[in-house]
Amino acid sequence: MIENERAELADSLWSATAPPAPPCPPLEGELEAEVAIVGGGYTGLSAALHLAERGIATVLLEAREPGWGASGRNGGQVIPGLKEDPDEVERILGPSFGRRAVRLSAEAADLVFDLVARHRIDCGALRAGWIQPAPDEAGVRLQRARVEQWQRRGAPVEWLDRAAVSAALGTGLYLGGLLDRRGGSLQPLAYARGLAAAAERAGARICGRSPALRLERVGAGFRVESRRGSVRARTVLVCTNGYSDGLVPGLARALVPVVSVQVASAPLSDNVRRSILPGGEAASDTRRLLVYFRLDPEGRLLVGGRGAHGARGVRAAQARLRRLALRMFPQLPDDLVWERAWGGLVALTENHLPFLVEPQPGLVAAAGYNGRGVAMATAMGRVLADKASGVPDAELDFPLARLRPIPLHGLRRPAIALAVAFKAVQDRLRL
Repeated sequence: MIENERAELADSLWSATAPPAPPCPPLEGELEAEVAIVGGGYTGLSAALHLAERGIATVLLEAREPGWGASGRNGGQVIPGLKEDPDEVERILGPSFGRRAVRLSAEAADLVFDLVARHRIDCGALRAGWIQPAPDEAGVRLQRARVEQWQRRGAPVEWLDRAAVSAALGTGLYLGGLLDRRGGSLQPLAYARGLAAAAERAGARICGRSPALRLERVGAGFRVESRRGSVRARTVLVCTNGYSDGLVPGLARALVPVVSVQVASAPLSDNVRRSILPGGEAASDTRRLLVYFRLDPEGRLLVGGRGAHGARGVRAAQARLRRLALRMFPQLPDDLVWERAWGGLVALTENHLPFLVEPQPGLVAAAGYNGRGVAMATAMGRVLADKASGVPDAELDFPLARLRPIPLHGLRRPAIALAVAFKAVQDRLRL
């Protein structure tokens, strides 16, 4: 179970199966460092690891334990690229930074699997590829254009026709799809804990159960206060993503956190297991309310998708995923046991791209991975480490932007609820 979480979101497979967390004792007393990091998800942990490997004194403050938030709850899909296609990323960010951002996202999965191998992280990592199937003709057109754009850039991405995607997935519900051989999967909480342990071995200090309660400028640097101590540092990296609060004014209002939920079955029988994703790929489709699914190393079927903010809505969304799984895979037994159901927050942005901001000199934040956080948050952590190490802004792999709170942010949640209901109807009717 996820500690200190609502019951409908807490029964996580990852918490039940991850190796133990490193100790990460709370912050006590007054510390000094070159860099202080707030947030112990993939972004903060990757930044801490890369900074420590460069010999830069780093202290990370995490309100609970490393990986408690989205980094320890997601579907464990390591997906290259951004939510938007490469041509659109280059249009939005401009030719120079756009190309660099596309390259960064394209190589993000490489970074994840390289870190897993180099630091011997026990997280069930499997680089078998990622499939994005399309349930309708609109999705087919989208995917064919996406394949062309990645192939033009030399990526190992290919189109699967209806027969090929059906054989690869084990379901006949899709008309075609994209296969990206750069992708894969892992146990997400185990990966987060492995990054934390690697960062500590490299020399970073990671303080769990140490929420950042106050941030103030002191001289040429900052002071970050927690319950029983504080850290003074010349640079502060804020890596709180969908769990951002008021520590940095405007940051939480630049993101829209939405609930994503998952369910996990008991291990499937061998013959059924061999009929679903027999190549070991992970998959997430192009529905308006996307569904993502894969098998874990023990043969459990994992299915995830959009949730809701209330307890009743979360449980209803989890029940819908169980029904959908039986419809997608008729080879599943009707009495299939579902062992776990959990969820957490995904941070969305207006333009579907992450952002890198510096509200004050020396105060930097990165957030907004739009469901691509395993790979992209790891990569943005390295970009933050570059920034804190003195790499000039013009040479970073992602551009600095202004922090822009979303207009009428307080109305976003009810608007999203209405949009979700409408998109669900569209998906059912395939409009």
